[in-house]
Amino acid sequence: MNTRASTALGADLSAPVLLKEGTRLLEPNVYRTHVNGQPAVVKDYSRYRRTLLAPIARLMVRHEARMLEQLKGWRHAPALLGTLGGLALGMEFIPGETLSTSALVGQEVFNDLQAALDKLHSAGITHNDLHGTNVVVSAGVPVLIDFTSAWRFPRWLRENPISRQLRRSDNANLLKMQQRLTGVAPSAEQAALTAEPGWVRGIRTGWKRFYRRMKGEAA
Repeated sequence: MNTRASTALGADLSAPVLLKEGTRLLEPNVYRTHVNGQPAVVKDYSRYRRTLLAPIARLMVRHEARMLEQLKGWRHAPALLGTLGGLALGMEFIPGETLSTSALVGQEVFNDLQAALDKLHSAGITHNDLHGTNVVVSAGVPVLIDFTSAWRFPRWLRENPISRQLRRSDNANLLKMQQRLTGVAPSAEQAALTAEPGWVRGIRTGWKRFYRRMKGEAA
């Protein structure tokens, strides 16, 4: 599935088709196009050029490119095709349907997805944005996309509380998708392993209270 990554996109980006318009802060426009004759997806942050947010957008492009480069050759992630001008990222186009739009998804897809996620976590990588629109099922194979929020922990930090919580969150999101699409509820053991610890619930509750207070003051 994957192809060898290049360091820079060629100039022959042809007939781009807008897949998604970036409307939120630091959200890219996403196009389907061809790069060197290969079907590709380009995430384009160029509207931030010559703005104060340009350095952040460049860091986001560089970060995702680095994550995809580390996953080169893995069938559960698209191949990196390169970057353009520091504000656009090109990757392999994965044909198929997302879990959010697929009418019928079998349990075997989720078994494969769980195995893929376990492999990712064993390499110290957490996806951190696992939901239905970020999983494409291509010829029965689940492929993770959008590694903007992904993070790789060095070996000596992989068992710290934050790393463990991010892995727990990835697995909890997978189980939620599985239950919604297949009707298979998590086992008691799975529910216990993915339950939020008290300190996470405390942070989440505190943030919600702070957010509501800020909204109330703004109104």
